[in-house]
Amino acid sequence: MNSAVSEVTRDKKIIRVSITGIAVNIVLAVFKALTGIVTNSIAITLDAVNNLSDALSSVITILGTLYAKKAPDREHPLGHGRAEYLSASVISLIILYAGITSFIESFKKIIHPEIPEYGHTSIIILVAAVIAKVLLGLFTEKSGKKYNSDSLIASGKDAITDAYISIATIIAAFIFIIWNFSIEAYLGLFIALIIIKSGIELLTGTLSEILGERISPELSQNIKNMLIANEKVYGAYDLLLHNYGPDKFYGSVHIEVEDTLNADEIDDLARELTHKVYEKYGVILEAIGIYAINTSNPETAKMQQKIMNIIHSHDYILQTHGFHVDYEPKTIYVDVIIDFSAPNRPALYEHIRDEIQSEYPDFTLNMVLDIDASD
Repeated sequence: MNSAVSEVTRDKKIIRVSITGIAVNIVLAVFKALTGIVTNSIAITLDAVNNLSDALSSVITILGTLYAKKAPDREHPLGHGRAEYLSASVISLIILYAGITSFIESFKKIIHPEIPEYGHTSIIILVAAVIAKVLLGLFTEKSGKKYNSDSLIASGKDAITDAYISIATIIAAFIFIIWNFSIEAYLGLFIALIIIKSGIELLTGTLSEILGERISPELSQNIKNMLIANEKVYGAYDLLLHNYGPDKFYGSVHIEVEDTLNADEIDDLARELTHKVYEKYGVILEAIGIYAINTSNPETAKMQQKIMNIIHSHDYILQTHGFHVDYEPKTIYVDVIIDFSAPNRPALYEHIRDEIQSEYPDFTLNMVLDIDASD
């Protein structure tokens, strides 16, 4: 989704799904609240409160989507797309609050128990609520994945969780009807813990995205494959993308080309690749750096092979790239990527550096400890 039209369509779809969620949850909340009052059931009443929190979550999803649509300005030159992640965080906090409140109220009912009074109508309402929440949850989560909306995905998962809660409430009702034994308050505690767990999981997931997550291997590999498909490009490395909202990526990459290309040819190549990547994946490559392959000195290949053997003789080495030798100031350039799982990345880097430097004492070694930013 990289065109203005597709972005508008996406926003409209998200808002439409959210409005559907608001309507369904308000209706369910009203019926459950009335049922909870009539039956004197704390579990059903808490289920109604949970539906109200879901409705509020949908309202926040709409507000977040609308704010994210704002055009870039001086203070936010890359747009306001990350507002959707913030709205998902707020939804998580609302779920957490609802869970904690439910836990407190249920605990009070354990200390001061009340006897519920179930009827056929209340059971029918609860069964209908389960069906409605399952359908709403599946629809919302599917829409969230389709339109890449974390807020919708969060709301959809929460709706499915609510359906399980309603099923537990129905089971509690039948237990009371058959054996005249109330597990209402204890079920309330169980429901509260489920809500709290759901809120924590959603919050940690959203915060991870705000902090900045690794881009998907599929997107990374697709972009790199597109770059090296060009006959002038021998390798693509250091792909680094920054997310400024769903489907809004800005970043940079290094490509490996022969050192015989002139500035005009490199400029044409960079523009062509930038355009193709944007057209296909909606990713804006703000910069394409160049690694030059030595073609003038036959000794360079031997030197490169020897240095590669030294580097890759060590564990935790993921990749080396950007090898280049400048014979005028006698400088060797190479980048090395060491796995994050290495016990001591800086120490391993220094050890490798010393090995190479001792092998080529007449050269200045410019070895960069690169990061494993993308697959």
